[in-house]
Amino acid sequence: MTQRPLPPGQTLTRRFPVVGERAPPAEALDRDAWRLHVSGAVRVPLVLTLDAVFALPQRERTIDIHCVTGWSRLGTRLQGTPLSLLLAQAEPLPAARFVRFVAYSDRGHDTSLPIDLAREDTWLVHGVDGQPLSPEHGAPLRTVTPSRYFYKSLKWLHRIELLEADQLGFWERTSAYHNDADPWPGDQRYTSGSVTPALLARFKVAEDFSRWRSARRLILSADLRGWAPRTRALGAVQLKNCDLRGAQLSGVDLRGANLTRCDLRGADLSGADLSGADLEGADLSGADLEGADLSGTALSATRFVTGDDGARVEGIVLDGASGLLEAQEAYLKR
Repeated sequence: MTQRPLPPGQTLTRRFPVVGERAPPAEALDRDAWRLHVSGAVRVPLVLTLDAVFALPQRERTIDIHCVTGWSRLGTRLQGTPLSLLLAQAEPLPAARFVRFVAYSDRGHDTSLPIDLAREDTWLVHGVDGQPLSPEHGAPLRTVTPSRYFYKSLKWLHRIELLEADQLGFWERTSAYHNDADPWPGDQRYTSGSVTPALLARFKVAEDFSRWRSARRLILSADLRGWAPRTRALGAVQLKNCDLRGAQLSGVDLRGANLTRCDLRGADLSGADLSGADLEGADLSGADLEGADLSGTALSATRFVTGDDGARVEGIVLDGASGLLEAQEAYLKR
């Protein structure tokens, strides 16, 4: 059978990596107290128990998942209910143009979609591949919108709001993720870079990075090729989708840093402390990682080898790291 094409920059996996938040608040898993609220620009506001949601017509659908970090899982079977059936009960008003989904979440996780797209493509899902969802994947109920990157699919669904005007979701507000999130035309992962050239120049020569350790100070899509920071203390720095090819980061403290989708090919990270860092989707092919500490890192769609270009990994520490895809795990084991 011929494999379906993948969107740009994606890697195929048979696994189902955990992305985003790992655990919901306790109320999300309390079946008796759990409620789904449907409100906003609707004629019939709804409050449903979990049993009421499961009493809706149940169907199965086979879809492909494309995560913004760079992995794709084809042929995933969903068990649940099309959102359109629930919206039909709520009777959206003519003014309703967007649907906002809000999670049971300690950090206020939410996302939004145009109403026509949500009607056509979004499902309320409680099972995957014939098994109930696990809490880390969104149990007891989540949304899935397969035509968009996976950050538009919400774990631990709590509220559905019909809106006249759009509201940017959690990832769009905090990490400059693209609001359209279509994997196919132009690879809509992020909006444009987050800093001016003058600010980036100051960042490159900074000796104190305390102001860059917050999601509000995210450096996005910056050209940092060959960067040699003046200090080794870069812990928790927020870099996403940056070009760090050939960067001189030997012995640098990058504990808890966010390096999602960064290009680190050929970088010198020997002896660096990356423990607890987010390296999802990062490319470390050809990098020097000798003696680097990657314990507790998030590694879904992270690349250590591309073709014949492999990272140097002698003495690397990977205790508690999670999310490795199959080919990368095999390379590290060799």
